[in-house]
Amino acid sequence: MTLQTEERVQLGADVVLRVCEEEGVEVCFGMPGGAILPLYDAIARGTSLRHVLVRHEQGAGHMAEGYARAAGTVGVAFATSGPGATNLVTPIANAAMDSTPLVCVTGQVATASIGTDAFQECDIVGVTQPLVKRSWQVTEPDELAAVMREAFRCARGGRPGPVLVDVPRDVQSAPAAYSPAPPAPPEPPAVTAEEATVRELAAAIGVARRPILYVGGGTVNAGATAELRALAELARIPVVTTLMAKGAIPETHELCFGCPGMHGGKWANWALNLADLVIAVGARFDDRVTGRVEEFAPAAKVAHLDIDPREIGKVRHADYPLLGPLPDSLARVLAALDGPAASATWLAQLRQWRQRFPLRYDEGSPELKPQRVLQRLGEVLAGREDVIWTTGVGQHQMWAMQYVECERPRSFITSGGHGTMGFGLPAAIGARAARPGATVVCVDGDGSFQMTAQELATAVAEELPVVVVILDNGGLGMVRQWQTMFYDERRSQERLGGAVDCAAVARGFGALGFTVASEAAFDRALAEALASGRPAVIDVLISPDERLYPMIEPGAAAVDVLEFAA
Repeated sequence: MTLQTEERVQLGADVVLRVCEEEGVEVCFGMPGGAILPLYDAIARGTSLRHVLVRHEQGAGHMAEGYARAAGTVGVAFATSGPGATNLVTPIANAAMDSTPLVCVTGQVATASIGTDAFQECDIVGVTQPLVKRSWQVTEPDELAAVMREAFRCARGGRPGPVLVDVPRDVQSAPAAYSPAPPAPPEPPAVTAEEATVRELAAAIGVARRPILYVGGGTVNAGATAELRALAELARIPVVTTLMAKGAIPETHELCFGCPGMHGGKWANWALNLADLVIAVGARFDDRVTGRVEEFAPAAKVAHLDIDPREIGKVRHADYPLLGPLPDSLARVLAALDGPAASATWLAQLRQWRQRFPLRYDEGSPELKPQRVLQRLGEVLAGREDVIWTTGVGQHQMWAMQYVECERPRSFITSGGHGTMGFGLPAAIGARAARPGATVVCVDGDGSFQMTAQELATAVAEELPVVVVILDNGGLGMVRQWQTMFYDERRSQERLGGAVDCAAVARGFGALGFTVASEAAFDRALAEALASGRPAVIDVLISPDERLYPMIEPGAAAVDVLEFAA
């Protein structure tokens, strides 16, 4: 409950909290330290915000990312100066690559000490300048309210992303002007796609024989999934989604053909690369999808719909560039259509490819296979109304992409562009804080888990139950696979040393912990974990030699897909 009153003198730290409250923030994540203690004193005096105390500031940033992506709002993280602030750099970089709106508030040494190499002084504004949309160091207390409000506008406006507000300790402790936010000024008119280009694209859809909708995470960020589905259904255009857009259209939908890319289905890569019209929606033509760019979709005309002008034409020339908010652009293309594309033969071809080249693994093996574990997870959770998946980064992440079906946007939260190991567990905790009624499952690897395992203590203390399923191969599986395939089997530093008992680690933090090596044992552990209402870790022992397929070799064309061979 907010304890502040209009009569009470507001300090700078109070103003930071008041603006967060104004902006609708319900949960924030952070850790106190000397330079940000005035802000934590303001929390102690009273705020409506729920503060989640993390065990490492990197965890705070990733929790704020998970919160933002699950809730569709801005995530907030607090950290002290020096090492506290620099520990936020990885989440800030991750948020920048994945267009996640974050407001990071860092403490700073007192203004008189800035530039003197004071204890825990760090130019965090300079450090993060290449990563954030904008940053501020506030040296006047009366400017705090305006800066904080602008920080939220900037983080969520246009292409979302991270911002940073650095506040010296004395500014936090000084009286500061504050009054409730005035009515928001009218938003300036958004740049919208040119009508002539909209009509040209609609006409191109009408004559296309092999169209494809190539959907990226910007579609989810923009809240444009309803418009996307409407366009796909009316125009009868098949859809492929990037890792970041998984769930943008239900994966059981007849027009959804899954994820293309380095570890995407062969049929999805062929669909994207053999199309005659590629309609990219909030996608950035990442190298993990395109493969060798000069051989990517060589026969296709390209439409590129995006809010960020820097993306259009950056990697692939856009024949139909549509700059503007995605809901508006998609709706206008839909309205301009004369009818569906002549895609019946093309859709039949894609279905035939999917049937001919399915995802495969050794189903007859006596070993517990990671692919089967994920299939079983999906079967058990299929009846639950609200399920959120998070992942770390590695082979397990790609297996999750392949074998977990998502029916809703914002139900698959992973580190895409930055590929941050350790993301999965804290992101799961943040997602659970955002959607308390959801079942949140983190699919992790043992290497990724060990980078942020200490945040299990946060989940236990804050009563944020998440289930972590570790596909444990005793090492760095993706590194091992690459060294085996591309470095003449010269394996170096891919084993993590002595066996780590991840279940025992979990129990040490107060969570449930299970170690399993069979499907029956996994089923029992999963049932107990889901019924417990407590954070839980299920450590699934798999072979260190399990490889991830399909795979496009580095530098190869995206149509050259290596498949599993028994």
